[in-house]
Amino acid sequence: MKRYSTVIFDLDGTLMDTLEDISNSVNYALGELGLPIRSIDEIRTFVGNGVKELLVCALQAAAKQAGILYSEDMLARSLPLFRQHYTVHCQDCTKPYEGIFDLLEQLKKAGIAMAIVSNKPQREVSILRENHFKKWIDVAYGENESAGIRRKPFPDMVFRAIDELCEDRCKTIYVGDSETDFATAMNAGVDCISVLWGFRTEERLRTCGATVFAHSPSEVFSLVSGSESER
Repeated sequence: MKRYSTVIFDLDGTLMDTLEDISNSVNYALGELGLPIRSIDEIRTFVGNGVKELLVCALQAAAKQAGILYSEDMLARSLPLFRQHYTVHCQDCTKPYEGIFDLLEQLKKAGIAMAIVSNKPQREVSILRENHFKKWIDVAYGENESAGIRRKPFPDMVFRAIDELCEDRCKTIYVGDSETDFATAMNAGVDCISVLWGFRTEERLRTCGATVFAHSPSEVFSLVSGSESER
C-alpha cells in the first residue's frame, strides 16, 4: 500500500470500546418505557448508524418481544432518556483498546495528521477526545445533523476533517470497524482499513466489500506508513 499523510478514525469499536456504556443507556431508556432490555451482543449489531437508528433497532426488537407494535412515539420518548443518561455515563466503562495510544504516538512521530469522525453525538465525541486523545488528535466530528452536516455514510464530516487539517484527500485513509465506515470511505473517495477488534466480524465486513483488514493497532500503522508492502 501507499504511504498516507492523514488518518481519519471512527471512534466506537475502533479507538474505544464503548459498547457497555452504550448498552446501559439503551437499556435505561427501554426500561423507562416499560420495555424488555436487550443483550449487549444484540446491541453490538445495532451500533454504527447514529443514536436514532440504534434506538429504532432496539425499540423494534423490544416491542416485538413484548408483543406490541413499534411506534414513532416510542422513539420520541426514548431519545431524550438515552441522551440524558449517556451524557452522564459515557465514561463509566468506556476505554481505549489496547495498543491504541501506542498507535497514535507512532502516527504522530511519523508526521501523520489525525482526526475522528463518528456518528456518536458531537457532545460525547468532544468529551472523549478531550479526556483521552487530545495529545494526538485536534479535529473530531460527531453527529450534528441539526447544523446541516449529514452523518455517515455521507462523506460530509470526512471532507470537513480533511479541510480543517489542510490535507490531501488522495493521501487520506479512513479506519473503522463497520459497514457504515467502509461505505463512508467509499463515498468520500478515500481508502479504508477495516479493524477486526471492534463490533463486526470479518465475514460481515467482507460482505459489504471490505478487503483491507487490521487485526491489531500495530497493523494499522504498518498499512498507513506503507511498511506492510515492504515486508
